[in-house]
Amino acid sequence: MTPAEKLLWTKLRSKQCHSFKFRRQHAIGPFIVDFYCPEEGLVLEIDGDVHAAKTQRIKDRQRERHLRSLGLQVIRYTNDEVLNNLNGVLEHLLSVLTKASTSPCPSLQRRGKEVSEIVNACPELVEGND
Repeated sequence: MTPAEKLLWTKLRSKQCHSFKFRRQHAIGPFIVDFYCPEEGLVLEIDGDVHAAKTQRIKDRQRERHLRSLGLQVIRYTNDEVLNNLNGVLEHLLSVLTKASTSPCPSLQRRGKEVSEIVNACPELVEGND
């Protein structure tokens, strides 16, 4: 596991995320996904720099297409997002899991916004993670 995956796993393991169970390094067909929530059919992929390469992007699209064909939802975060904006990642993930919002989380830096204050719907997930 990468440092970003390890960090996210500390917040997902043991049903810490609103009692949703996540599995790490879970096999689905020919693929091993970073994290999987079986009750929601949700796959989380944490992408490093290698995913920016054209050939890897093509492989990622094929992989994602296959996972979606199985009825799974796929969410991708970058290593930088997890390492530098864990609160925003968790907030976004929680909104997807609880279906509280259909719009993207504005606190994610990739959405073009600065993180000034995050309203934590699940403070136990982000406690001590400034």
